[in-house]
Amino acid sequence: MAQKRPKARELRTISTEELRDQVQALRQELWETRLKARSGAATAPSHEIRQARRQLARVLTISRERTT
Repeated sequence: MAQKRPKARELRTISTEELRDQVQALRQELWETRLKARSGAATAPSHEIRQARRQLARVLTISRERTT
């Protein structure tokens, strides 16, 4: 999880299709992180789940701003 997470200002500059791709990728990442946490893997700290949830919320918010 060493990737840099873009801020809302940076997300507003990317295309709608890229936002959709990010939503799918973040949902997959969140699923995998939750799965690791449930299985007891030592490499799944709880802060990763929180970060993924918040980033997903940012991307969905920007996406919804564009539809209204």
